Amino acid sequence: MKQKTIPQLIVMLTYNDFTVENAEEIFEQCKHTDALYWGMKEKPLPLERLKALYARMKECGKKTVLEVVGYSEEEGLRGARLAAECGCDMLMGTTFSKTISDYCVRHKVCYLPFVGEITGRPSIMRGDADVMVRDALEAVKGGAAGIDLLAYRYVGNPEQLIQRFVEEVEAPLCVAGSIDSYSRLDILRKLGPDYFTIGGAFFENKFGKSFPEEIDSVIAHVTR
Repeated sequence: MKQKTIPQLIVMLTYNDFTVENAEEIFEQCKHTDALYWGMKEKPLPLERLKALYARMKECGKKTVLEVVGYSEEEGLRGARLAAECGCDMLMGTTFSKTISDYCVRHKVCYLPFVGEITGRPSIMRGDADVMVRDALEAVKGGAAGIDLLAYRYVGNPEQLIQRFVEEVEAPLCVAGSIDSYSRLDILRKLGPDYFTIGGAFFENKFGKSFPEEIDSVIAHVTR
């Protein structure tokens, strides 16, 4: 069993699983916060805007993440190519594929695929926990750097699922999607995944009155 960690926030400039139109403006407002990891989805911003914003994030000393909400190998490989072209540190999402994994290894992109039966956008996850753990172990064995777990989009018990992954999958775990309360942050702090994402909840002011205030409030809460 791997050692529990203090989860790191990945700020997603996304709402309802799409990158927001004013992503550049929001990042500039928040670049001086304590958040190290910043991410976007593969849609709908055009390539040149994505590349420019990711470059700006790097210039500010940030780690960069692309999360792809696509469930075919073709969509996933297209996302991997996009992540590499944008110089991203991490590719999250997609359904695991050895082809995608090998591409990410060659281009030095950390690959954290989804597990489970995922549909829709925003995503919903179904599936048997035993099968998901088994698939995660196979993905890591096949070259994935870790797992992107949509625990709070799961039609089941999210806390039990997170705990199983922390205890049974010895690879980085990101809990993504629908983390929208301090009570859920408390659970993550207790269970100890490596990363978690927040996007929509920041836009809905679930953690404060302004985006920068919310980011630092969340980080302070999980690291206190």
